[in-house]
Amino acid sequence: MLNLQKTENTTFNELNDYVLRVKNELSATAAATCIIHHDRIVNEWYSGVHTESTGSRLVDKESQFHVASVRKTYLGLAISLALYEGKICSIDDDVANYLDDVDTVVVGNTTIRHLLTHTHGLGDLHHRLFLPGTDWKYNNVGVNLLIKIIQKLYQMPLSQLLEERVFMPMGFSHTRWRKEPNEKLVWLNEQYNDNQGDEANLFVSTKELAYWGYLHLKRGAMHGQQILPREVFEQATTIISPPDLGHQLPRNGFFWFVQDEPRAMTELGDELPSGSFQSLGITGCACLVIPKYRTVAVRMYNQTGPNPAGYDYLEDIKTFGNLVDKYAQDL
Repeated sequence: MLNLQKTENTTFNELNDYVLRVKNELSATAAATCIIHHDRIVNEWYSGVHTESTGSRLVDKESQFHVASVRKTYLGLAISLALYEGKICSIDDDVANYLDDVDTVVVGNTTIRHLLTHTHGLGDLHHRLFLPGTDWKYNNVGVNLLIKIIQKLYQMPLSQLLEERVFMPMGFSHTRWRKEPNEKLVWLNEQYNDNQGDEANLFVSTKELAYWGYLHLKRGAMHGQQILPREVFEQATTIISPPDLGHQLPRNGFFWFVQDEPRAMTELGDELPSGSFQSLGITGCACLVIPKYRTVAVRMYNQTGPNPAGYDYLEDIKTFGNLVDKYAQDL
């Protein structure tokens, strides 16, 4: 198990205080942060309880949060692996080349690139919102198609592929898709059908989500061992969005939001340097990687309700990123 040395550092007190204020604003019961800088954990902080129930477990290093859409980056890595291993010839291949049960009239010339970057234009599998590559719309239609492609190419569920190729080699014991609650899960009172990786029920501890970002920062090299080929991580975190998208629209790698320049609709803070990449889930969980400063920052929440009046989630996540950037430069 990866176990970075921890260095006590009060530099991030202001950041932790900011995360705590947002936790209270969102009426979340749980929050946590973990920051890795220059191969050391320089900040690890936990706050609150798992649920509002009396006697609920205190949040600690064993607590595993529902990371929601951050799970897409795990799928993105699987697609990058399939591309590296030649199971996918090109991200510009039509999706219909890999799935027999899609309506080619609707899906048309939608490519794997379009699915990975939310530029596919599919409202669902029966109608489209715009022509592929001409706009950006965040939804799970492309995600579900890519999960099916992975299952077909590897003849196993997404969760099993990642278990064998990443989680076990990394020694991850607090990163799994879960269909039933247990005392270490920050459960959101939802019901799931399975733990195969085809639902949004990935639970991860704060530290292991930071290690997930760190694995990408290090391009898969850990303690002298290459977990997966370096190229798998490089292509997963490189911008592959169609080049003619509107300037205000985000730029994505394999689901990661990747910084090239400040953009109105991106989730990345304006102060973050080029090459930074991040993923955010609806529960408030986020993983940010800043290669320029060799820094990974994770925050965790268990937000369940709608955003309160006056709360701007883009402003919040950008503020978080800008704060991390500020202090990473000073360390």
